Amino acid sequence: MPYSLSRLAMWVLIATLPLTLLPRLPAASDDLWLILPALALLQLRWRWTTDLALMLLLFLWAVIAGRTLTEQIDALSGKTPDVTVGVEAVLADAQRVKLRIVSVAGNIVFPPIYATVGTEGVNQPLCPGQRWQATLNLKPVHARLNEGGFDSQRFALANSTPLTGRFIAFAPLDTACSWRDRLIQKSREYYGERPWQAILSALAFGERGEISREMTQLLRETGTAHLMAISGMHISLAASVGWLFARGLQLGFRVAWIGYRFPLFCSLLLALVYCWLAGANPPAVRALLALSIWAGLRVAGVRCSSWQVWRLCIGGILFFDPLSVLSYSLWLSGGAVAGLLLWFQWFPLPAIFRGKKRWLPVQLLHLQLGIFLLLMPAQLAIFHGISLSALLANIWAVPLVTLLTVPLLLAALALLPFAGASQLLWWLADRSLELVFVPLSYLPAGWLPLDKRALWAGGLVWLLLLSWRFSWWRSSPASVITLCLSIACGRLSVVQPLWRLDMLDIGHGLAVVISSRGEALVYDTGNRWPGGSAAESQILPWLNWQGLQVRHIVLSHEHLDHIGGLESLQQAFPEALVHSGLGWKGHLPCRRGVSWRWQELSFQALWPPPGEDKTGNNQSCVLSVSDGKWRVLLTGDLEAKAEYQLVQLDREALRADILQVPHHGSGTSSVPPLLRAVRGRVALASAARYSAWKLPAKRVVDRYKNHHYIWHDTALEGQVSVKFFDTFWQVSGLRAQIMSRWYHPWFGVPRYSR
Repeated sequence: MPYSLSRLAMWVLIATLPLTLLPRLPAASDDLWLILPALALLQLRWRWTTDLALMLLLFLWAVIAGRTLTEQIDALSGKTPDVTVGVEAVLADAQRVKLRIVSVAGNIVFPPIYATVGTEGVNQPLCPGQRWQATLNLKPVHARLNEGGFDSQRFALANSTPLTGRFIAFAPLDTACSWRDRLIQKSREYYGERPWQAILSALAFGERGEISREMTQLLRETGTAHLMAISGMHISLAASVGWLFARGLQLGFRVAWIGYRFPLFCSLLLALVYCWLAGANPPAVRALLALSIWAGLRVAGVRCSSWQVWRLCIGGILFFDPLSVLSYSLWLSGGAVAGLLLWFQWFPLPAIFRGKKRWLPVQLLHLQLGIFLLLMPAQLAIFHGISLSALLANIWAVPLVTLLTVPLLLAALALLPFAGASQLLWWLADRSLELVFVPLSYLPAGWLPLDKRALWAGGLVWLLLLSWRFSWWRSSPASVITLCLSIACGRLSVVQPLWRLDMLDIGHGLAVVISSRGEALVYDTGNRWPGGSAAESQILPWLNWQGLQVRHIVLSHEHLDHIGGLESLQQAFPEALVHSGLGWKGHLPCRRGVSWRWQELSFQALWPPPGEDKTGNNQSCVLSVSDGKWRVLLTGDLEAKAEYQLVQLDREALRADILQVPHHGSGTSSVPPLLRAVRGRVALASAARYSAWKLPAKRVVDRYKNHHYIWHDTALEGQVSVKFFDTFWQVSGLRAQIMSRWYHPWFGVPRYSR
């Protein structure tokens, strides 16, 4: 193939990668500073200058894609535009729909942008394919941002679904459901009562909303969750079925009519149909695009290596959709293919095990071992753990799902007009899933959560594989051992704080973690809601990623947004001591006069007074934490009345460097006498961006600034961390400092928008 085309694909990949790291996108006024040097370099006509010029222009292309999306977010959020929308999907709870913004005030919106909108007040049935004229109140997705947590803001931008909102008004333009939705509803008549109907929906139509939490846990534990995502493997399988079907038809063709183009066309057609059935989700579309590029090379008669095909496919995907570089699924699928190419080139099976069917289990084990080892760094970085049972589970599940279940599903869909045959095939597909998952349920729990210290393990695995492949272990054993020790001990050169305080971003609620030497005290446990809690979604993943064991849990008071995650934390850390002023069985007291020491830190309860049996915000356990040099004051949801009493009771004991803002910055708290008594330098507030109570109150923020406090809050900054060293301490926010990215800022509407 022409070398320049493969080279161009490589430059597309390299030029797009900065989108994952840039703290901000260059402004439109900076475009000339990229275009003019690129044009100048093109005039020199040297290979390296041409390459550099192309990279600059392709980088600008990627930046424009990101800038266009952020401009769309700003233009559509915080307003109630009259728009034409198409219903893309009705989400599983039927309380939300995914909409495509088709046009605004008659102007077509391109590139496409999507929004997830609540259906409160919509008294008409909704289904995919409908078109509505609507007035929407839209706002940007705002992620909970903590180390070790899922980055939903990055996910939203990667999938062009960065908006949420609600209907203000709506009127139908076309209430007919799409052909795909009709097909799904017809198919459900045949398999809707089957035991594995949720998995059938996921494999046939990409509808994963009905999969239970227990099944999700099993898929995670066994490392088989990728089987439920219709992406490269499934699209390729559909294409293979189409190719085999066409080759079967060619058995009856005249010799002159037999060629490779007809099977290739049929394979692409069936892959396209399967992509449509899957709702054209981004992974499926990317897989179809890659398959089309490969087919184009075949039709053009271009001969190229496997690596060149890989580069062209990844480069083509990133050229047409630069923001897909933010998608973890692209990294995993593209990395898996690249890893397998390396594995089979560098570590092939001995000839005796190749080409003979009786060695198929060995061949599958070899393949799965390659994926397991080479994708370990990505697994650790993205999922913060690995599945120990994935190797065995995938050897069993992948061939069955690939070669049995999915072909049965495709046949059932093809024979849908023939009720009897289709019902039989759906039943067989359901039985095949029982054959897949029942044995998996007997495997021991295989998910091993790992903390950030284990990231070196991924690099170590790659180093050992390279040492084996190039025989470094034989030619330079001392160098290999030195490199391994350097990777393993790399963190030792980093100056670690004596202790730290982290206010986690959990939305409305409070969760503060004080940690030292691998142990932690948690002050309040966040909110709880049907089906989950802040502890499950944010606090526990953060603690696991930091490698912390919780020894103490302090509850300020009994409100749900402060104690909602207690049960989850106690299940994870049953030996942790619980302190509160609630008088509950098993709780140590947290009232004035109580104190204890832990990890060379002293904890002194200043409020509430002993003997009181009242409840509510004003009974919050106020805790002073000190290492002898620096002091932190934790106040829960204390309000003005108790604040005045506390100041009168012991003004000097309130002195602190760091103050946790009482009651999330409510106007009923943070009275001036308290701020003057504390005389702190930094105020930390736990708040949600779209707070129903519009917290923190603007006058309270101004009051802190007038008293010379530096204000930080989780709504603006995500996780806020304070690290205490021997002679100084420092504050940093995850959104702006620790992990500053252009896709993390505060998009669109102002603080108090709802």
